[in-house]
Amino acid sequence: MAETDREANRFSARAGRYASVGANVGGVAARMAMARLFGKEGTTNAAALAQALGGLKGPIMKVAQLLATVPDLLPPEYATELQKLQADAPPMGAAFVRRRMQSELGAGWQSRFGSFDLKPAAAASLGQVHRATAQDGERLACKLQYPDMQSAVEADLKQLEVAFALHRRMNTWLDTREIAKEIGARVREELDYEREAKHAALYGAVLKDIAAVRVPRVFPDLSTKRLLTLGWLDGDKILGFADESVEVRNRIAQAMFKAWWHPFSRAAVIHGDPHLGNYTVFSEGGEAAGINLLDYGCVRIFHPRFVGGVVDLYRGLLENDEARIVHAYEVWGFKDLDKEKIEILNIWARFIYGPLLEDRTRTVADGVKPGEYGRRQAFQVHQALKERGPVTVPQEFVFMDRAAVGLGAVFLHLRSELNYHRLFEAEIEHFSLDELSDRQGRALAEAGLPEPV
Repeated sequence: MAETDREANRFSARAGRYASVGANVGGVAARMAMARLFGKEGTTNAAALAQALGGLKGPIMKVAQLLATVPDLLPPEYATELQKLQADAPPMGAAFVRRRMQSELGAGWQSRFGSFDLKPAAAASLGQVHRATAQDGERLACKLQYPDMQSAVEADLKQLEVAFALHRRMNTWLDTREIAKEIGARVREELDYEREAKHAALYGAVLKDIAAVRVPRVFPDLSTKRLLTLGWLDGDKILGFADESVEVRNRIAQAMFKAWWHPFSRAAVIHGDPHLGNYTVFSEGGEAAGINLLDYGCVRIFHPRFVGGVVDLYRGLLENDEARIVHAYEVWGFKDLDKEKIEILNIWARFIYGPLLEDRTRTVADGVKPGEYGRRQAFQVHQALKERGPVTVPQEFVFMDRAAVGLGAVFLHLRSELNYHRLFEAEIEHFSLDELSDRQGRALAEAGLPEPV
């Protein structure tokens, strides 16, 4: 691989990445330390950190976005600024785009398109998206990866390991090793656009009968490991519908619920990136009709037994069945559980499952702002674990938890009022581990993806 791939993980690129990350973040850290010394800490430093990370692009920015979505992990002003990164990343220029496209599709790459806009329509952490058309006129979205991202990933993940090791020393109640392992696995997968194309094909098959959720078509002949070409889906930003009627907002929220829970219950897979930029709303007859699911880099495929744990915990909480609750935690991989630790974990579980447990029309959380969703409960759990820990968060649990919080925040943005209990019951009706395992096996084989270990 390294002999033929000029962008494989290279020491020189990693060394340059260490230097750039250290210089950018180190400068901000010094200013933050001085501000703290003189009591002037706040949004200015948070904005400076976001600017430093956004200018770097790549996985360090992706990790910053992830940390910003974990409740109570960062001060609110830092979380707010870091969550802007994905939308505000500065794009690469036309000369860069021409070189990148030639390296992926060859010298005559432009002749393979009807048209190609060198100005990006969107810029993110690992790549940027360009509008194009196929030779038959069909509109396309071409996601082009930035150069040397593999080296950047390895350099940034090494620094993340150091940061997590420091976190473990300062916070002995939370063992972050599995969290770091999961983040590393998912970010490495996001580099592989051939895998992302298979994720999109998987979602297209699983959601083919759900009219309220649209999945773009993959164009394999115009895609490579670092270029992904999908059909363009017209849509508007979700937040643009925040002031629509409750009927419209509920329709969008119900489509979001389906987009997330249907693949999970049918194929043990979730869309793990809750950023609002990954969804748009499509309209029919001048009114919002559903959502477009746009990005498939951060997709988590679970062993069916993990889904069984989710169902068991739900049933256990619903029926106050302590044995079933404990079994669910053990299936997920929590170890050395005692009564006190179980009660602590249940604080979070009852919060996440709360809307699903009540058979009534309700909001996800009354009177809570989207950016504050889960922070009070996370603080309670953290404080309790400091007294009773340590606890190791299982690897599989990380993105499930993150995505659930992100989905709840979307519902809060929409101020939707739904009977989440009945929606969830419909998804797990007649649930069977054997049937789920069979369905998942067929779906993954059709998409060309390996089964989870």
